[in-house]
Amino acid sequence: MQAEDQITGFIDKFAPAKRERIRACRARLAARFPDAVQLVYDNYNFFVIGFGPTDRTSDAVFSLACHKNGINLFFLQRGPELPDPAGMLRGSGKVVRHLPVSAPEDLDAPEVTALIEAALAIARIPLDASAGRQVIVKSVSEKQRPRR
Repeated sequence: MQAEDQITGFIDKFAPAKRERIRACRARLAARFPDAVQLVYDNYNFFVIGFGPTDRTSDAVFSLACHKNGINLFFLQRGPELPDPAGMLRGSGKVVRHLPVSAPEDLDAPEVTALIEAALAIARIPLDASAGRQVIVKSVSEKQRPRR
């Protein structure tokens, strides 16, 4: 089965309104990072799409994590170092921070754009170092929490 067909099935597990938000958020990030490698996980708790320069999970710079109650944009590298004057970032871990995404347009907000630019500037491997767009389904969990 092709990766895009699998992704359609993963997204279709969500309620209709959430499906559209997930697709629109993914499309915005894919348009912003057309050469990124998209790493897809349909795990127990979340449906996740990572965006990075390689097929290595540890190189991903961002991810969209979707669950039945919402969508979050994760900053996967050096999150605590990101300048966040608006106080948008959530989390207290040593590496990762995230922010809730209520609508796809949130990804274009000036504060979010500034966070994205800051994350790109400190990424271990620049996102533009990618060899070209790929979509890779990395894992699918047999058991999953309900998506609706």
